[in-house]
Amino acid sequence: MEPQLLHRVADSVATVVIHHPAKRNAMTAGMWRALPPLLDALAADPAVRALVLTGEGGTFCAGADISTLRRAPGEAQGLAVLAEEALAVFPKPTLAAVEGHCVGGGAQLAAACDLRFAGEGALFGVTPAKLGIVYPASSTRRLVSLVGPATAKYLLFSGELINAERALRTGLVDELLPAAELGDRVAEFTRTLVSRSQLTQAAAKEFADGRTDRDGHWAGQAAGSGDTAEGVAAFLERRPPRFSWTAPTGVHGY
Repeated sequence: MEPQLLHRVADSVATVVIHHPAKRNAMTAGMWRALPPLLDALAADPAVRALVLTGEGGTFCAGADISTLRRAPGEAQGLAVLAEEALAVFPKPTLAAVEGHCVGGGAQLAAACDLRFAGEGALFGVTPAKLGIVYPASSTRRLVSLVGPATAKYLLFSGELINAERALRTGLVDELLPAAELGDRVAEFTRTLVSRSQLTQAAAKEFADGRTDRDGHWAGQAAGSGDTAEGVAAFLERRPPRFSWTAPTGVHGY
């Protein structure tokens, strides 16, 4: 099978699989190009309430395919940034499920997700210093927001890999599981995500990502949604809530 991005939707969760096992799921130029339109389509699908990004065959992503970098390094980096940004602005919760190597462009994609769950034995690295590449400013800021400036500099200056335990301590990973339990935990957690209020999640994602000028917009959305009344009623009646607000089907806009 050619290098590609596979995807499926089940139980309101879209799963995107990086498939290039011959090269530890390294991203080709075609794969970088394919990710933004795929995310656009999934964002517009009302059946999708959360997204999981993972890799084929026990590894997440070993970065960009080096042959791509050799032919056109500037173009490859630009495609990677566009893919990363498309993932970062995906309007529903995103989770990277990481096994094995999560390096270079793979770490860039994982950092663009809202959350990262990893299996024991996973390895993380941000490796542009090994290739003489200037890491993009947007990617650097995102990394700093996760792990702080000191750890970001450690990773960027050295290009060394860190284990999953250290990634958990620094904030790069949110949950660390035995590798055999990772899939079940991701499935359990995404079931929780899709049962919660999309209104709350959408507003929280926007605020957490730094856009804090839309309190009025979200207050209006909340007032017209009925989600608050439903949440309170469900709590008092001791039943699961049936939230009605759904994200607009436009690509990234609210």
